[in-house]
Amino acid sequence: MKINQALDSDQSGSLERGVRARERLLQEAMRIFADKGFAQASTREICQAAGTNVASIHYYFGDKAGLYRAVLLRPIEALTSEFANFDDPALPLEEALRCLMTAFLCPISMGVHTDAGAECGMKLHLREMVEPSAAYKEVIAQYIQPHHQRVVMLLARHVGATEADDALHHLAFALLAMVHDYSLSREFMNVLAPALLDGDEAVRQVLNRLVGYGVALVAHERGVRAAAN
Repeated sequence: MKINQALDSDQSGSLERGVRARERLLQEAMRIFADKGFAQASTREICQAAGTNVASIHYYFGDKAGLYRAVLLRPIEALTSEFANFDDPALPLEEALRCLMTAFLCPISMGVHTDAGAECGMKLHLREMVEPSAAYKEVIAQYIQPHHQRVVMLLARHVGATEADDALHHLAFALLAMVHDYSLSREFMNVLAPALLDGDEAVRQVLNRLVGYGVALVAHERGVRAAAN
């Protein structure tokens, strides 16, 4: 009995150490990839920073590309996990947009923009905008595309369309760009309008306005379609 308990304890401790090692690798890889990009980042440097041996990347992620893919996925998974059922047909448009936009504004409200990991994630995302990698395109196609389609079909229902078309994609991009910019351009906004987003109440006011703007954009598209018929 005692032997079994000891084995279970050893296995549990080993699993916990493995989880911590994997997390350290992800954190340090995020920082180094954000600073140097995929090509210039060294796996040896990442392992040294994480305090793990050079075989750990192969053990947890397969190779450098697998590690990079896991790093790219972290902020995407964190964001999309907040979307919940924004496209539930039972939700009024205003509530659907509020659910969707809250996912983008929550990190600002919670002060996550000051977190080093979040800043590295944003820096890496911006780097990919300038130097897009094959891995990034693959991650977007696999993990973002399905959510984009959910947004488009939500909009289709509210403008009376039966299927997706170019105008609905334009509308989806406009809605998401509007709210996403509050994350991407936070420091820029702080220079132009200091304290604009300071505090939960300020963020709630921004959310209310963006939801209102979103409803107006959808109404405009609905009107354009009605006029065309």
